[in-house]
Amino acid sequence: MTKAPALLPEGLRDRLPQQAEAASRVTRALVDAMRAHGYGRVSPPLAEFRETLGSDDDRSGRDLLRFTDPVSQRTLALRPDITRQVGRIATSLLAASPRPLRLCYAGQVVKLRASQLRPAREMLQVGAELIGSDSVAAAREIVTVAIDALEAAGIGPVTIDFTLPDVVDLLARGPLPVAVDLQQLRDELDAKDAGALAQLGADAYLPLLRATGPFDRAIADLRAFDTTGALTARIDALEAIAAPIRDRVTLTLDPTERHGFAYQSWFGFQIFVPGQGDAVGRGGAYAIPVGEAEEAAVGFSLYPDPLIDAGLGAEDMGERRIFLPLGHDAAVAASLRADGWRTVAALTDADDAKRLGCGWQLGPDGPVEA
Repeated sequence: MTKAPALLPEGLRDRLPQQAEAASRVTRALVDAMRAHGYGRVSPPLAEFRETLGSDDDRSGRDLLRFTDPVSQRTLALRPDITRQVGRIATSLLAASPRPLRLCYAGQVVKLRASQLRPAREMLQVGAELIGSDSVAAAREIVTVAIDALEAAGIGPVTIDFTLPDVVDLLARGPLPVAVDLQQLRDELDAKDAGALAQLGADAYLPLLRATGPFDRAIADLRAFDTTGALTARIDALEAIAAPIRDRVTLTLDPTERHGFAYQSWFGFQIFVPGQGDAVGRGGAYAIPVGEAEEAAVGFSLYPDPLIDAGLGAEDMGERRIFLPLGHDAAVAASLRADGWRTVAALTDADDAKRLGCGWQLGPDGPVEA
C-alpha cells in the first residue's frame, strides 16, 4: 500500500533550500538597507487577539484566519498584515519614545483568501514605518528608503506610481460637490469608467481620468484641471517628493487610484517591477488610532515573493559549496567556513561531491573544482 503524498492547504506551500535561501538573502538586504537609514527592527507575533488585528467593519478584519486559544479561550487570528502591529507597538510599548519614530520589520503574513493576482495566502512582508509625521519631508524619506532597499536587494528597475487617496473627498467638500454617494464616485474613478461617471452626473471629474500616466505630463494635466487651487498643495507636494528620485526610477501618476489605499490619507504610492502584473509594494501617509486621537505616519510594505520565485536572490548552490572527504582536517574545514564556504562532510566512502550538490571538493592543497 503506497502512502498518499502530504498535502498542504490551498495557498500555502513549502520553500525548498534554494528558494528559502534566496528569500533569506533578499530579506536581509532589504532590512539592512532600512536599518542603514536609522529604522530599528521590530518583530511582532504571528498571532494576536482577533480584535487587535482589525474589526469586522474593515477589510483587514474580514481577512483574518481565526482560531480559539486553548489557554485564554479567546479568539485569536493570524496576522494578514504587519503594519497594524507596528502601529500597536509604536503607540503602546514605544509610546514614550521620541518622534519621529522609525521602525522596520520582516515576517510572514497569512490571509483568509487569496486573490487572482496573488494566489498565495501566506507571503513575506517587509516594510518600514516613520511614525509621528506625515509631512512632505517624511514622505520623501520613506519613498527614498523604499528605493534604496529595493536596489540593495537587486530589485529593479522599478516604477513608482503616485496617487492622491483623498482627492475625491477634497474636491467634493470644496469646488466640486456631488449629490451621489462618495464611495460610488471613488469606485467609478478607480475603475476609470467615464460612462459611469457621466451617469452619476459627475462629468466635472472626468478630467481626472486624463491626468494619468507619465508623471510630468499627468501632473501638468492635474494642474490644468485644478482651476480653483484646491489641489495646489497636493500637486506641489508630489513634485517635491518626486524631485530627488527622478533619475533613479520611472515615475507615473494616477491621482484616483484607490486599490490597496483604503487607509492612506493625502499621499500614496505603488511600486511596480517589469514582468509583474501586480504591485510589489505599496505605501503612503496614514493615521494610527491613539485612544480618541490619531498619530500621523508614513510607511511602505514590500511583497517580494513573486520576485524571489522568478529567481531574484538565487545563486548557484554549488558555487561556494565544498565537499569534505572522509578523514579531512577539521581545522581546515573550520577555516573554509569562516571564509564563507558551505562545507558538506562525507559520512561514507560512497558519498560524492557532485551527487551532494558541491561544485568544489577539498584536495590535499585546498579547494579544487569537483
